[in-house]
Amino acid sequence: ADLHAVVAHRSAHKDDFARRGVNLTFTAYFVAATAEALRRHPGVNSQWTDDGILLKPEINIGMAVALDEGLIVPVLKRVDELSLAGIARQVNDLAQRARSSALKPDEVTGGTFTITNHGVAGSLFATPIINQPQTGILGVGAIQKRVVVLENDAIAVRPMVYLTLTFDHRVLDGASADWFMAEVVKLLEGWE
Repeated sequence: ADLHAVVAHRSAHKDDFARRGVNLTFTAYFVAATAEALRRHPGVNSQWTDDGILLKPEINIGMAVALDEGLIVPVLKRVDELSLAGIARQVNDLAQRARSSALKPDEVTGGTFTITNHGVAGSLFATPIINQPQTGILGVGAIQKRVVVLENDAIAVRPMVYLTLTFDHRVLDGASADWFMAEVVKLLEGWE
């Protein structure tokens, strides 16, 4: 995904968010775009059960946080109902409390989809493991400037990111998964 629009938005609003006590990280954008894509593609926000596919009415995104002893996945509840500022505030709060071992048990349960940002360590690609019983997990690689060819055949340097989706094939087929990923990319590239 070309993050040119996201980077421009973040640069224009980062100081304003900081004055309100909110650190505007790229994670907030990935969570917001994913939440909207899940709303538009509800099959991805589901789980497999013995009785069939269970569509989840709430969008609760787990956010993998690296700790010295491994990962923990706090959950942003009803994240599709939050503004970008609300998402950024929760991302910061949950990550900080995860690192200080201050999360409550209900803050690490109830996720319907997970995002893991393996790019913080410089990784471009990964194949994350699904956080069962969820249907999918989005992997976010490192954001790096790359030379790209634009629609008008112009060459530009853009902040690019590789996104990967691991999904449960009992629930989704390749086409459904591709439509979801295309939606995430479209939302990120068209950020206003």
